[in-house]
Amino acid sequence: MSMLKPNKAKIRSKIMASIRGKDTSPELVVRTYLHGVGLRYRVHTALDGIHPDLVFPKYNAIVFVHGCFWHQHRRCGKAGVPRVRRNFWKDKFKANIKRDARQKSYLLRVGWRVATVWECNLAESVRNKSLKMLYKWIQSKRRVIEIG
Repeated sequence: MSMLKPNKAKIRSKIMASIRGKDTSPELVVRTYLHGVGLRYRVHTALDGIHPDLVFPKYNAIVFVHGCFWHQHRRCGKAGVPRVRRNFWKDKFKANIKRDARQKSYLLRVGWRVATVWECNLAESVRNKSLKMLYKWIQSKRRVIEIG
């Protein structure tokens, strides 16, 4: 009895299905640090159909922790497009980028302050600098910051 090689599409599908949308490792790094320095926040609170990663009502601030691959961080090597089904992935990434911009614009328009922290800026070599920058921004009055 011979073993058949698993279908690549099924393998890819299984891998993608196992990727979490909430409570990701980068998100937990941010949450742990900010909680440790005394900030309190809400997690995945719905705001008019938008689900930011962290909401700081006291500071009128919202934080998105973006994965470089899923949100296609322009300055990052993790933002490549898979070789299989390239058109599917390009369309998906384009939709993600448009949604991110639309959500950020809306939140700013209704009075929230918005931070975006990119996954690559939570690597151990730059983590402390990035998290301190985010902490200072939350306590400031600046409207927008992008860390990455």
